[in-house]
Amino acid sequence: MEIIDFIQRREVPIPWAEGEKIPWDEPGFSRRMLKEHLSQSHDAASRRLATVEKHVDWIHKVLLASQPARILDLGCGPGLYTSRLAMLGHDCLGIDFSPASIAHARREAEHDRLRCTYLQQDLRGADFGGGYSLAMLIFGEFNTFRPADARHILRKTHQSLAEGGLLLLEAHTFEAVRAAGTGLRKWYSSENGLFSERPHVCLEESFWDGEQNVATTRYFILDGATGDITRHASSMQAYSNEEYRSLLEECGFRDAQFHPSLSGGVDPSQGDYLVIVAKGAGE
Repeated sequence: MEIIDFIQRREVPIPWAEGEKIPWDEPGFSRRMLKEHLSQSHDAASRRLATVEKHVDWIHKVLLASQPARILDLGCGPGLYTSRLAMLGHDCLGIDFSPASIAHARREAEHDRLRCTYLQQDLRGADFGGGYSLAMLIFGEFNTFRPADARHILRKTHQSLAEGGLLLLEAHTFEAVRAAGTGLRKWYSSENGLFSERPHVCLEESFWDGEQNVATTRYFILDGATGDITRHASSMQAYSNEEYRSLLEECGFRDAQFHPSLSGGVDPSQGDYLVIVAKGAGE
């Protein structure tokens, strides 16, 4: 983009029209994002390990009754959950389209001799396989998909479950998505960061589409040396609890149960999320 393109940008973006996602699959961005995934100073990209371990304990003991199971982790990132579940005796397949995250997960699995397989693929086109006791899609990734793609992923997930299998879906609350779309414009400068390894300025602006219930965030990255501008955009679909329930039923799931967090109980640090456990194929 040129500066004039930035100045004359569309005042309000059309959801998903200016970019499906932040470029998680771009190699440079992926490497920088991996550092954020592994950081123990924040929970912005992945949760810190102490929290992950609490969640894994609840998944293992409550959802899987401490019995070995086949697990599908959709949007697995660097394998923080799958690796710990494998250490507890589970057999895991993780799918993510970030090359650096998948490479890291594979190295960890090989080093620790874990029963984990990882695929670098887009969930929309990936073959999930079948026979899983549990399929999980966590940390709000579900909301980043257009509704049609979200339905497609849910239907594929339902087909992948063994008899009696469960879906574990951690999604954003309606209020959290709306808040993301109504935030103030902001900017920062950095010598290097997530969007660039070079000195740059990041300008961020958010929008809320109240008709479609979609939040869209734009990121404009101004290169400090060249003045070039790069634009990224990301949209999130908001759903009410009843809309989540209806969507799951439409895609074949039943008996959806809502939980306040992945530890089973109320966790103030996880207030932007809700957890749904639903049954797949009948027993």
